[in-house]
Amino acid sequence: MDLSVAAAHVLGDAGAFAATGRRPVAVVGRDPRASGEFLEAAVVAGLASSGVDVLRLGVLPTPAVAHLTAALGADLGVMLSASHNPAPDNGIKFLARGGFKLSDAVEDEIERRLGESWSFPVGSSVGRVRDAYGEADRYISHVLTTMNGALDGLNIVVDCAHGAAHMVAPEALVRAGARVEAIGARPDGLNINDGHGSTHLDKLRQIVVSRGADLGVAYDGDADRCLAVDHTGAYIDGDHIMAILAGAMHTDGLLAQSTVVATVMSNLGFKLAMREAGINVIETAVGDRYVLERMKSDGYNLGGEQSGHVIMLDHATTGDGLLTSLHLLSVVAKSGVTLRELAEVMTPMPQILINIKDVDKSKASVPELVAAVAEAEAELGDTGRVLIRPSGTEPMIRVMVEAASEEHAGLVAGRLADVVRKACV
Repeated sequence: MDLSVAAAHVLGDAGAFAATGRRPVAVVGRDPRASGEFLEAAVVAGLASSGVDVLRLGVLPTPAVAHLTAALGADLGVMLSASHNPAPDNGIKFLARGGFKLSDAVEDEIERRLGESWSFPVGSSVGRVRDAYGEADRYISHVLTTMNGALDGLNIVVDCAHGAAHMVAPEALVRAGARVEAIGARPDGLNINDGHGSTHLDKLRQIVVSRGADLGVAYDGDADRCLAVDHTGAYIDGDHIMAILAGAMHTDGLLAQSTVVATVMSNLGFKLAMREAGINVIETAVGDRYVLERMKSDGYNLGGEQSGHVIMLDHATTGDGLLTSLHLLSVVAKSGVTLRELAEVMTPMPQILINIKDVDKSKASVPELVAAVAEAEAELGDTGRVLIRPSGTEPMIRVMVEAASEEHAGLVAGRLADVVRKACV
């Protein structure tokens, strides 16, 4: 509740609105986690007690809340979700006017003002709260209008991770013309991401193959990311999806500056495929917020991460799993070939990722590790690469190595992991 009060004063600036006679407006959505029920109540209380009118959207994906923040002219948006994390976790994501994620500076300002003393409004100046559950259809209609062509004839399986997309995604896909079987679409507050969704693709693979479906798509708990499997059950990651979308947009003259924005974690095979297609690749730090910042600053309209966060800035302000899947399926439908054939546009380099836990991540640039990385890079030459990255949220350092063979990548990654364990304690 205190966090929402601080956010109301930073993002809503209730005092400034008082002079105009209009209260700021916030939209609040959540995923189906049990804790979201009481956290939503606390967030709404904090906002309304600060003089902010609140529209409760109910259970909706993060990108739906972002879209509705803009579409409804709200001054801020709030999403309660822990994304792909297990059910006991939860989090609070704030969105600025227009539906964009906050900059680091604004987040720091909210944190700085957390717990400040405020002069709270009373009487008619307090915020009012109303339910706006019907706004889900506004979001569905929006994503459908972005498509070029229907999905008639496609037989797909969609895994909703027992999460925020369990209602809107199957409905949107059916309205787009596909034959849809939904799994992971019965949330009970405790089963989100449990054996389903983009972090657990085995169930989706099994059902796609057993049903003879054309392909399957999977979202995470808050549906801001999308991954897929083809008709053989093969895994189609975010790099493949970006490569397919970038190629189609480039062919249609819709890819701004013939450029796609990716992170340093994207596979070297993706970058080589884009170069072959005449498409530039701009790299950012890991995190979809950094991808978005670069897209906005330089005028690019497609970017994303290997994990399935794909940002189509012409249509959304954040990664949108449903939007991504609709456009991917549209390319499949228009091309008349399988997703397997489309994914062959890139050949991923073998990639080994080792997470070394319980280390001092601030030591990721100690001389011993820097020297070991330089030696590994010299060994790999142009046939691979090395990335050492501290986790943003855990006491952990990630070691990623790409090489011409999985065996070579594994050997190099193992050596570097041993250095991290010894030098970063």
